[in-house]
Amino acid sequence: MSSMQTTAEVEPQRLHTPTIVVLVAGLSMLGQFAIATYLPAFSIMAHALHATPAQIQQSLSAYLLPFALMVPWHGAISDAIGRRRIILAGNVLFAVGSLMCAAATSISLLYAGRALQGISAGAGVIVGRAMVRDVFDGTEAQKIMALVAMIFALAPAIAPVCGGWLLLWTGWRSIFLFLAFLSASLVVISWFLVPETLPVACRHPLHPVSLARAYGTLFGKPRFVALALANAAVNLGIYLYVLAAPTFVVKHLGLGEQSFGYLFIPIVAGLIAGAAVAHRAAGDGNAARNVLLGHLAMVVAGVINISVNAMHASPMPWALVALPVFGVGMMMTQPFLQILALDCFPERRGLASSCYVTVQQFGNFMSSALLVPMLLGSTLYMALGMAVLQSFGLVMFCVARRHGESE
Repeated sequence: MSSMQTTAEVEPQRLHTPTIVVLVAGLSMLGQFAIATYLPAFSIMAHALHATPAQIQQSLSAYLLPFALMVPWHGAISDAIGRRRIILAGNVLFAVGSLMCAAATSISLLYAGRALQGISAGAGVIVGRAMVRDVFDGTEAQKIMALVAMIFALAPAIAPVCGGWLLLWTGWRSIFLFLAFLSASLVVISWFLVPETLPVACRHPLHPVSLARAYGTLFGKPRFVALALANAAVNLGIYLYVLAAPTFVVKHLGLGEQSFGYLFIPIVAGLIAGAAVAHRAAGDGNAARNVLLGHLAMVVAGVINISVNAMHASPMPWALVALPVFGVGMMMTQPFLQILALDCFPERRGLASSCYVTVQQFGNFMSSALLVPMLLGSTLYMALGMAVLQSFGLVMFCVARRHGESE
């Protein structure tokens, strides 16, 4: 074997920073678009598919549960066959699921398409993050994660606004055709611009025993579990409002179905600002301090949110004041928590990325199925729920720090 061949098998192929940032952000945004783009169409879809509002609401669960169940496998599969193949296959399946939703004539067919979207959407989220750590290290990896987070933060604002206008112009089915177009575009980009970043020599076979042992090792590591829970909790704090958007915007804020921007634009402004702060802070050598500063911002947001809702202030704009502040704090934590978690298991970052996102997505599913319905009746309940989730995230990060110091 030549020295050139040996190098190719052992070292990952380099990616240009703009390429990896756009790709990973696009792959991550696709999953968010699948959640938020069709929210404005709930009432019209219920009428068209002869379904109840509750049945349409459960189409979120039909997406989130398969997403959560498949996330642990995407990383392990990419560790075995390479990153590029799983990205291509995942986006093709997502496009097919989107077309099924667009063609649905009953609620059961909509659920089937949503389930296929959920099965495949996680591939890009998981593998994209693993690709960053395949190719970049240290400060550079933190900065790229922060840039990805900054672009990704646009998704919750853009998605429902796009969905609202597509609904108005061409009907609800065009929303799912739009999602199919986005995933097909990512297939083209990946095919022509993205090389394989995981060398053959660094791959791990999908042997059931070794895979089970790897899962056991990872979830048996208290530091990793605590970091994953710390991330999931703060994300759920903002997801309460994303998943409850149809009721929150129309009922609590008293706005119309083309007005989702009033909720999502302030949130996204905070997310982008927080990601910008994280990007600037990346590389200062003190990830723990940055995470704690993010939690300080979220505590301030929680106090504001509970106070204005407890005083029964006018929903517009007071119900929205704290959300961008919370978004700033949340995004200040994200790149640092991700890097710390993936570095708990550096020899199998695909698997680590899968398990990290699995915890978050299972939380999203439980929130959609149980937590949101419980808190949906009152903006004060939602504010309290957000504060409790943030507090739990802070406790979990402190637990992770303690275990990090003991290792």
